[in-house]
Amino acid sequence: MKNLFISAALLIITLTSCDSNDSDNDMPQTTPEATLFTSSNTSGKITYQNLLTPSAMVKSFTIASLDAEGISYNSTSDAVIVASRTNNRLEKYAGIKNAVSAGTDMLTATVNSVTGDFTNARETAISGDFVIVAQDQLASNGMVNKLFVYQSTATGFTLTKTFTTDFKLWGIQMIGNDLYAVVDLVGDIVQFKDILNTASGNITATKRVTIMGLTRSHGITYSPTDDVLILTDVANATSGTDGGLIIIKNFSTVFASTAAAGTIMMTNQIRVYGPNSLLGNPVDVAYDNVTRNIYVAERLNAGGEVLTYSYPTSSGDYAPTNIRIEAGVTSVFLLRK
Repeated sequence: MKNLFISAALLIITLTSCDSNDSDNDMPQTTPEATLFTSSNTSGKITYQNLLTPSAMVKSFTIASLDAEGISYNSTSDAVIVASRTNNRLEKYAGIKNAVSAGTDMLTATVNSVTGDFTNARETAISGDFVIVAQDQLASNGMVNKLFVYQSTATGFTLTKTFTTDFKLWGIQMIGNDLYAVVDLVGDIVQFKDILNTASGNITATKRVTIMGLTRSHGITYSPTDDVLILTDVANATSGTDGGLIIIKNFSTVFASTAAAGTIMMTNQIRVYGPNSLLGNPVDVAYDNVTRNIYVAERLNAGGEVLTYSYPTSSGDYAPTNIRIEAGVTSVFLLRK
């Protein structure tokens, strides 16, 4: 009887496993992707790099904007979005994969936002079909720091709301329904909770905290998979040796446990600084949660470089594992799925 019971149990397990496999085969299969994009403020080009190919060749495309920031990519629509500082508008360039296959060197914008909504754009943040643009104060915009929220459609970008902030803007990042922004010129970050459901007008941060040891941040990125936030420190923008990276593990817990106007201490940070790092003016950052590589847009040294770092387990002066010259690089975006 004991052997009969074991045989019956094994039969049930076998049948259950077969049903599970059959069900999986009927489900749509997702093709793995790992692509890196950059924009430039001097070359009028964006770049595409398929990180899954052995050679990982970099493909450059000329776009309508000599100066572009805040690049992002949507795999479903196969489209890149940039905030054009040349034309003061959002620009979407579709058909990236076809252009790569065809060897095309120039892209034409498929849709644009209304020209002149913003000037001096610094970054974009994406949430579904919403695109948020950070405008840094400049004489051309009346010295106003502002966030512009657009909804992307097949035919264009619709401006849905705007927010005026009381601090200088640079990097922004959506985490769930909340927008996180670096406060330019100082070492603070802020949180705007549920920003897409907030009414237009002057906006006050839900929470603002200081990052100890951070002089001046520009780039910000977050991995929900690893719960890691990474910030860049440009420090003195004219110095090519004082930049750095700050990595905050268990960010959601660390941020929640830090009081408003409080400080995230160095004990909660992994810091990459020093001459070996080659960080002078790192203006943007992206993170690959699979390889755990960190990609940095270094704007000052060599006229622009894309630097790759292995994820550090402790603070130190780590050299990049790869250096790629990229003239005028302003932003870097990584898609991994």
